Amino acid sequence: MFAADLTNKQQKKRPNEPAGGGGDGGAGEVPAFLHEEARRRYLNYALSVITSRALPDVRDGLKPVQRRILFGMYHDHHLTHEAKFQKSAKVVGTVMGQYHPHGDSAIYEALVRMAQEFSLRYPLVDGHGNFGSLDGDSAAAMRYTECRLQPLASELLVELKKKTVGYRPTYDGSLFEPIVIPSRVPQLLMNGATGIAVGMATN
Repeated sequence: MFAADLTNKQQKKRPNEPAGGGGDGGAGEVPAFLHEEARRRYLNYALSVITSRALPDVRDGLKPVQRRILFGMYHDHHLTHEAKFQKSAKVVGTVMGQYHPHGDSAIYEALVRMAQEFSLRYPLVDGHGNFGSLDGDSAAAMRYTECRLQPLASELLVELKKKTVGYRPTYDGSLFEPIVIPSRVPQLLMNGATGIAVGMATN
């Protein structure tokens, strides 16, 4: 059993204060069993990884990073399949700064995978440049490659303007992002999904 000190350890006890802490601050310690606290915190961490990063949502078949990339390309850069290609670095910067506060390399890897014909049966991103090969060659740096949406991805996103899905605040509360994409095609059945979370995985 351990106790979590909720008060400043440097603060001294006032004279005549009851043994339990008393005063207007309540008890200074909250008892908890170590095994219960460890289980609760591990479960919270696992759920956070599962829902926020690692596994796709069955409704649109996309992981959060994939959804944010497609949404950023469509909403912020207007990169439909009929638009001109734009630098991948520009898309990655937008996604990282506005929607997905993680490393740029992880975002770019997700973008590259959505453009590879050997990774997805129906690619969602139209890549221009070196996006790797089946032999294991890695893609060129994001400053050299360009991208836009495939026609299939446009079908996944076109109904966003009809407000058929809910939105939630982004990580810093400055913008809003869709909870899921209003897919008009069964993306999960068409492309499948892979992901490794905490205590769970899918393939």
